[in-house]
This record gives sequence, structure tokens and C-alpha cells, in this order.
Amino acid sequence: MTLAIFDLDNTLLAGDSDHAWGEFLVEEGIVDAEIYRQANDRFYQEYLSGGLDIHRYLRFALEPLALHEPEQLAQWREEFVARKIQPMMLAKAAALVEDHRRQGHTLLIVTATNHFVTEPIAELLGIEHLIATEPEMINGRYTGAVAGIPSFKEGKVARLDDWLQHQDLSLEGAWFYSDSHNDLPLLEKVTHPVAVDPDPVLAEHARSHGWKIISLRD
Repeated sequence: MTLAIFDLDNTLLAGDSDHAWGEFLVEEGIVDAEIYRQANDRFYQEYLSGGLDIHRYLRFALEPLALHEPEQLAQWREEFVARKIQPMMLAKAAALVEDHRRQGHTLLIVTATNHFVTEPIAELLGIEHLIATEPEMINGRYTGAVAGIPSFKEGKVARLDDWLQHQDLSLEGAWFYSDSHNDLPLLEKVTHPVAVDPDPVLAEHARSHGWKIISLRD
């Protein structure tokens, strides 16, 4: 079974869902606006530059989940998807996903963004399989910690390898679509690496290695 693997943020979406969730929290007054926005923007720039300390970032990003009841979080998430995610949806991305579906490929999102944020987005895209950073939950509440390996950089490869073993699948003939040089460890493992509206570092790497470069932006 051929895998079609997709990064999410700035690949299938015209924006970053993790950063957008932080903006939503600020706009709703759920977090301290000035302090949280500055930190959210700083971490995002560190991600873009390739210098993000993922564990430090996740301590920041997952803390709001630990401070509120799951029912309240679910209500906020529904509003977040409608206000922030729906406008990021791309017709060309939906068409690409559908093309792979028609070919009978197994569809999978692998993203560093946490599962709480990304689960409804994968559902919107009609993609059944999702590997995302897992927020720890104990006794029905988020703790603010991470469960297992964050699916970031080499962590994406590790999490995917584990998933493949459980699914009895392989990367033979697999596709992977991403915008970010942070995903080079996984792009270099698949048969068909595709740079999607790539950042400058990934664009240069893709050109020098003869990888396909596409745009899904309208």
C-alpha cells in the first residue's frame, strides 16, 4: 500500500495552525495578551529559522490545555477551527489529497503541532491517519506535558517508523509533501519528496537534489 504523507502547517494549510491557536487564545482573553503573543511570535520565528527548542516550546504551548477543563477546551477549539482554520483551507490542497485518494493511496498527516489542535483539521481534510505531538492526559485532564516523542524533525521519522510497524506498512514508493526545511529528515527517506511552497532553505535543497517543487496557494 503506497503512502501519501503530508505535513500540515503551510503545506495543506495557508498558515500555521499552532501559531493561529496561540493568536486565538490571545484574542479571546484566555491568556495574557502581551506576554503570550510575544512568546508565540518568538517561538514561531525560531521554528522558521530552524532553531526551535521543541521541548521548551511545548512547555509553553501545552500549558493552556492544563489550565482548563476539556469541555471548555473543546468549545474553544470548535470556534478556533471556524474562525482561524477554515480561512486557511486551500482548494488545491484538497484536490491533491483527493488525487492520492483516487489512486488508492493511504493518506497520513505527520505534524509537529499537537493532536488537540490538529485532530479536527485532519477530519476537515478527510485524512484518516494522523501523527501529531501528543499532549499527556491523566484522569481526563491535560497535564501540560508531552506523551512520547514530539513529531518534530527526526522525531517525525521516529514516530512514523513506529506507526509503520504497527500498520505493517513500509515507505516503499511513499510520497511526502512539506514546506519546511525542518522536515528534511523525513523528506530524505521517501521515494517521492515534494517541496510545497517551500521556505528558502528547502527550496534550495529541493533544486539541488532534483526534487519536485509545487505550489498549493490560490
